[in-house]
Amino acid sequence: MTKAEELAKIHMSWLAKCQCKLKKTALRGVPGDGNAEAEIVLIGEAPGKKEDEGGRPFIGAAGKFLAEMLESVKMKREDIYITNIVKYRPPENRDPTPEEKDACREWLHEELKLINPKLIVFLGRHSMNDFFPDLKISDAHGKLIIKKFIKIPTSHFLPLYHPAAALYNGSMRDILIEDFKKIPLILKKIK
Repeated sequence: MTKAEELAKIHMSWLAKCQCKLKKTALRGVPGDGNAEAEIVLIGEAPGKKEDEGGRPFIGAAGKFLAEMLESVKMKREDIYITNIVKYRPPENRDPTPEEKDACREWLHEELKLINPKLIVFLGRHSMNDFFPDLKISDAHGKLIIKKFIKIPTSHFLPLYHPAAALYNGSMRDILIEDFKKIPLILKKIK
């Protein structure tokens, strides 16, 4: 079985057994998407309206900006794997609760174990705080964090502002683009 097939099996299993309460209000679960052999996994917060409708992460406005940033470092969406901490859309795009994050956590850990990326990039404070609860995104963005965890094989993490932040705050756009440019350099260092 290929990694892609194993990943599809993980998603099918979790779509059936996940106990997240958001299942009641979301249209569907939105599993991670992309290259099962990726060196980079990007982790966002939760699906938005477009993602809930389409069943794929980052296909709305923030996803378009993310595609631009990937292009700027000579990458495509097919090169990476992208997922969220929570796999179901919170109503009105509110922040996911700790219970909702807990309900989806093992699903995320299974994705990460299988893919075994060299680098995990957090898109926003919610995904970063799920791994590093004491960090502030304003202090940590663009800085490589090296730490071992028991549940996942990766030990290199890069927090970034969420692409949606740049859509609402123009000054964030340049910061995010500059931070994003560090990804290929970091990958070279950890190879």
